Amino acid sequence: MQLILGFLNNALSWWHWLVLGAIPPLIIALYFLKLKRQPLEVPSTYLWRRTIEDLHVNSLWQRLRKNLLLFLQLLLIAIVMLACLRPSWQGRELVGERFIFLVDTSASMGATDLGPTRLEVAKQRVNELIDQMNTSDTAMLMSFSDRSRVEQEFTQNRRRLRRALAAVKLTHRTTSLDESLRYSAGRANPADSREGERDVMSVAEALPATLYIFSDGNVPDVADFSLGNLEPVYTRMGTDECQNIGITAFSAERNPEKPDHLQVFGRLRHFQQKNTRGEQAVDIQVGVDVFLDDHLIESREVQISEEGTGGIEFSMSDIDSGVLKMQLQADSRNDLVVDDVAFASVNRPKLSRVLLLTSGNDALDLALGTKQSQKLATVRHETPGYLNDANYQQQAEGGLYDLIIYDQCAPDKMPQANTLFIGQLPPMDSWTSGQVQSPVSIIDTDRTHPLMQFIEMGNVEIVEATPISPPRGGTVLIDSDLVQENTTHAALFAIAPRGGFEDTVLGFRLVDTVAGEVITNWPIRVSFPLFVNNVLSYLGSARRASQTFMNVQPGQPVVVQTDEPLQKIQVVSPDGSNLEVTRSGLGHFTFTDTETIGVYKIKNTSATDRQQLFTVNLFDSRESSIWPQLELEIGHETIPVQSASTPTRREAWKYLLVVALAVALLEWYIFNRRVYL
Repeated sequence: MQLILGFLNNALSWWHWLVLGAIPPLIIALYFLKLKRQPLEVPSTYLWRRTIEDLHVNSLWQRLRKNLLLFLQLLLIAIVMLACLRPSWQGRELVGERFIFLVDTSASMGATDLGPTRLEVAKQRVNELIDQMNTSDTAMLMSFSDRSRVEQEFTQNRRRLRRALAAVKLTHRTTSLDESLRYSAGRANPADSREGERDVMSVAEALPATLYIFSDGNVPDVADFSLGNLEPVYTRMGTDECQNIGITAFSAERNPEKPDHLQVFGRLRHFQQKNTRGEQAVDIQVGVDVFLDDHLIESREVQISEEGTGGIEFSMSDIDSGVLKMQLQADSRNDLVVDDVAFASVNRPKLSRVLLLTSGNDALDLALGTKQSQKLATVRHETPGYLNDANYQQQAEGGLYDLIIYDQCAPDKMPQANTLFIGQLPPMDSWTSGQVQSPVSIIDTDRTHPLMQFIEMGNVEIVEATPISPPRGGTVLIDSDLVQENTTHAALFAIAPRGGFEDTVLGFRLVDTVAGEVITNWPIRVSFPLFVNNVLSYLGSARRASQTFMNVQPGQPVVVQTDEPLQKIQVVSPDGSNLEVTRSGLGHFTFTDTETIGVYKIKNTSATDRQQLFTVNLFDSRESSIWPQLELEIGHETIPVQSASTPTRREAWKYLLVVALAVALLEWYIFNRRVYL
C-alpha cells in the first residue's frame, strides 16, 4: 500500500472525480440507444445487412456486442483518469546549469574491483549525468593524471560531450589534481571572453559551476588553492574489498669489484585496507619469476611480511646487456595488473669521451693515464692549435665529447660538453677574474660536492693564482685568501651550470708551459689523482653511467647520448611503433613519449653505436595503493564522498497524455474509415 501511495499523487478533488467517473457509463449508455432511421428500400440490401447490424440496436437493453470504438473510447478515458493521479517513480537529476566533469585516468583507475575497470564505470556515470542535462545546461569535460587534458570545452551539445567522453583512455601515469583544478577555476571565473564557438562564448561570463570529480581519491593534497565559484562533488570510484600486490622497485647494478656481475634487487608490497577489526595480519607467499631476454633465469616464492613488504635479491654473472623482467604470479586476489610486471634494462657500459687540449702537462697526462682513469674514460690528447681545426668545431658543436679539458687555452665558442678550464677563463662574460696574486693560501673547500669528495688540500702549496668569480647560480668549491673587489677572500675553483652542461674553472696553473716552471705541488699529493678521477666520474661519466640502467616513470622524459654526432635517432616503443627524435641544441636527444610501461629500444644509424635500451615502470606506491579514499583535501577544505546527482520525483502524466492522444487519433481514424475488427 505504501508503494502504491508513493507511486500515485492525486491532483483532483472529489467532485472532479465524480464528473470523470460519470463519463464511462454515459459512453456505454449511448451504445444502447435505439437508432432513429427512416427505412428506405434500395437494391442489394443484403450486401449491407451485416454492416447495418453492427450499428443498429434492436432493443434498449440488448446485450452489447463487441465494438472496437467503444473499447478505444473507454481506454482513452481510463488513461486520462490515470494521468490525473500523477503516477511517478524515484529518479535523479543534476542541480545547476554549468558543470565540469573531471575524470581520473591514472594507473590506479585500471583496477578491476569495479566493473571492467574503474575508468569504464566512471565514464558510464558521466554519461548518465550528460543524459540528465537540460537543453540550456552547459558542461566541460577534462581528464587528468599527473597532467590535465581538456577533452571538451564548455558546450551545450551533449553529442560532443559523449564523443569526447568515449575518447578518454586509461594511462599509466601518476595522479595530481592541482593542474586540472586551477584550470577549472580559471574557466569558472574567466577574466575575459575568448573567441570560439557560440556555445562556448555563451558561458564565458563568471558563473558558478558544479565540479564533478570521478576518482579513487589517491591523489596528493592540493595546497594553496581556493575553490571560489566551484562547487565540488567527489564521486568515489572503487570498493572497500579491493586489494593489490605490486612491484614497487626493480633494478640491476654492476658490482664495482666485478663489472661483469650484476646485483638484481626487487621489492614487493601488499596493498590492502587498514585492519580496523583487530584481526591478526598473516604472512603470504607470492610467486615471482625473473626473465632475461624472455628466458626464465630465476623463480622464487617471496614471503610478504605482516607489514606488507617483501623482496628478492640475487646475483648474475657474464651479463653484458639485455632486458630483465620480473613477473608476479599471485594466487590471491589482485585487482591491479599494471604493477605485476617490471622491467630493467642492462646496457653495455660506455667509457666517457674526453678531449685534453694542452701544450704539455706531464702531471695531468700521468693522472689521466692511471688504470682507474682508463676504466672511466678514453682520453684524446691535442695541442691548443687543434681549436682552429674544422674537425674540432664539428665535434664540439655536435656533442661528441662528454668532457673537454682546456689547459691554459680557451675556444672562441663554448662546446656542447662539460668543461674544465685550468688557468684560463671561459669565453663568457659571466665569468670574471682579478689580477694574478702571490702567495696563495687555501681557506676552505666544499667537500659535499662530488668533485671535492675525499680531497685534502691542507698540504697543497700554490705559488700564484688568479681570483675568479663564477656567474649567478655557480658554486665555489675552493676558497682562498686572495683579494678581489674589496673582499678578503676569493674563489680558486668554482663550477656553474650552462644549459644542460656544467663548466668548472681552476684559478691557477699546474705548470707554466712556457717557462717550464712548477706553480704548485698539488700533482705530487695523493689528492690530485683522486681529483682527476672525480672530474672524470662527475663531469665525464655522469651522463654515460646513468644510461647503463635507464629507467623512468610513465610520462617522464629520457635524455639519450650517442657516441657519434647524429642528427636523428629512432625509438621503438613497447607496441612496436617507431618514433623519430631530433637532436636538441644541447647536443643530446630528449624522448618524451614514455606513456606505456615496458622496454624501449634506441636505434641508431651509426655502425659504431650499439643499441641502447631503457625501461618505463610504474614504481609508485600511491598508484599501487588502490583502496579508494573517503575524502579529498583541496586547499583548506575537506571534500567528502557525495552522490553525483540528487534524488527527484519523475512524473509520468506527460507520457500518459501522449498515449491518450495516440488512442484518440486511432479512434478517429477507425470511425472515419469504417475499419472493423
